[in-house]
Amino acid sequence: MSAAPTRSDTSSCRRARALVALRHALNLGLPILFVLIPILSFVLVSFWTLQDGQIVRTFTLANYRSFFTEGSYLPVYLSTVWLSLQVTFVNVTLATAIALFIFRRTPRVRFFILMSFMLPLFMSYIIKVYAIRTILGQRGLLNEGLMALGLIDQPIEVLLFSRTAIFVALAVIYLPYAILPIYLALDRIPANYLAASADLGASALQGLRHIVLPLGRPGIAAGAVFTFILTFGDFVTPQMVGGTQGFTFGRIVFSQFGLALNWPLGSALAVILLATTLLAVALAGLTLRREHVR
Repeated sequence: MSAAPTRSDTSSCRRARALVALRHALNLGLPILFVLIPILSFVLVSFWTLQDGQIVRTFTLANYRSFFTEGSYLPVYLSTVWLSLQVTFVNVTLATAIALFIFRRTPRVRFFILMSFMLPLFMSYIIKVYAIRTILGQRGLLNEGLMALGLIDQPIEVLLFSRTAIFVALAVIYLPYAILPIYLALDRIPANYLAASADLGASALQGLRHIVLPLGRPGIAAGAVFTFILTFGDFVTPQMVGGTQGFTFGRIVFSQFGLALNWPLGSALAVILLATTLLAVALAGLTLRREHVR
């Protein structure tokens, strides 16, 4: 016969249940408190309006209507999406090549090469932006180098404070965010897969095409999503290296909160920005799911 549970056993079970309940409450409560509630507050405020400097708490779609019909909101949004797609394409291409180069090295060499590309992540964001400004400036490193080589007679004035400068700066700053997930996906590929393909007569190029890239596709998708989201929402880099040409959608959102003090319109634009990033995540997930089904 089993002994009846004692009072200490009962209290221990209660404490264990309480700890489990507390852990679940923290796991659910903290994201709800610090993520979901602020996002929902933006969604709510986006349906209000600003009149005579006062927020009118009546439901309206005027802010979203303004995005499509007034000012330059929609053209700037589309140009920012196009810029982010360009940076994403270039960064994913470069990151895939770099990750493949690291993947083919020995484990000890992999670490040092990967850390060399990850070092910019430990630097201040402002320092990186000013470093790019120093390189692209009229008397910067790039112009001085081209002049020293005799390729140009005078400094190129259109490098800095242009769309090209914004593109270069965004690509350089966010390249490590694409390299890391791609490399991690490649690093999880079992070595015996490539050995087996070689034993079956596959060339290195065939192994890359039919084994490495398909198995590394989740990392490529993650790197693309990271790059697109970060570049699409960035407003500091376009302002610092783009000048008057750096009027991106992120700067419009910032100006509505910080300069115009039109929080309802700024909230609506922020919701549109959030919806765009969620759409990018959903498209990446849908693509990977279709590939998995195949």
